[in-house]
Amino acid sequence: MKYRLLILIAMLCNASVDGLANENPAGCGDSDEPMLQVLGSGGPIADDGRASSGYLIWINGKSRFLIDTGGGVFLRFGEAGARFDDLNHIAISHFHTDHSSDLSALLKSGYFSNRTRELSISGPMAGGDYPGTDDYLKRLLSQDNGAYAYLAGYLDGSAGLVKLESTEVDTKLGNATRVYTDPDADIDIDAIGVPHGPVPTVSYRVRIGPQSIVLAGDQNGNSETFIDFARGTSVLVMHMPVPENISGVGRKLHAPPSLIGKIAAETGAGTLLLSHFMARSLENREESLQQIRSRFKGKLVSAVDLACVGF
Repeated sequence: MKYRLLILIAMLCNASVDGLANENPAGCGDSDEPMLQVLGSGGPIADDGRASSGYLIWINGKSRFLIDTGGGVFLRFGEAGARFDDLNHIAISHFHTDHSSDLSALLKSGYFSNRTRELSISGPMAGGDYPGTDDYLKRLLSQDNGAYAYLAGYLDGSAGLVKLESTEVDTKLGNATRVYTDPDADIDIDAIGVPHGPVPTVSYRVRIGPQSIVLAGDQNGNSETFIDFARGTSVLVMHMPVPENISGVGRKLHAPPSLIGKIAAETGAGTLLLSHFMARSLENREESLQQIRSRFKGKLVSAVDLACVGF
């Protein structure tokens, strides 16, 4: 009942956008068309009933691609009816806790699955205080000193666990890195570094046939390379954790609403999905939406947990 009330409140708050994505979890997996499901539309503070960052892409009723595993995503993954067995790839944008902390919980659940094939995973290279993807996995899973050494089999495919095949993305490159491809299904995932202060961060573009979705990740919006990377996408997911008047560290990390609108317009995205909200970005929500609407004329959707968006 409490969660349904939160959904109702979210629907009322989203009255000024083009529409709220279908909040029925079963609607994602039941569709014959590719669907994006928001597992977590919140940020790093546990004060709004939202899980932290996480997105799931369904194809032909299967939960195929998971992007980010922030706190609460493990729970939403189960609520959505997703299956660890069906995952083809896990993509981590960066190693802030609100984008990665539930990875180990998800891997533990995989122990109880029937999966036998390897699982590919991608994320950024190391930079500053942040580990690279390979080192992050070792810190979690290493038999010698990993926090969850009892899951060490994920590093080599032993002890009844499937092997994780990782790809690290050099966020300083000016071109995209392919982290997943399936020629038979005509699906590719490309990744490119985006500016998020001192944090190595990756944006992902998932192409399914002629359609694509770009998950911009946390970024301050000051990358012309990202515009080219996202150009012509069917759906653009942009994070809005800060208000228009943000300054200081917040501005170095995140794009304000006016810049989100400008980026969406320049990419020519068909649909702009706003997500990763915090209380500070929702206080003057109507003003933020006006800043975006004055620049972007396409379809505008505001995310809630478990919402579904078609490509």
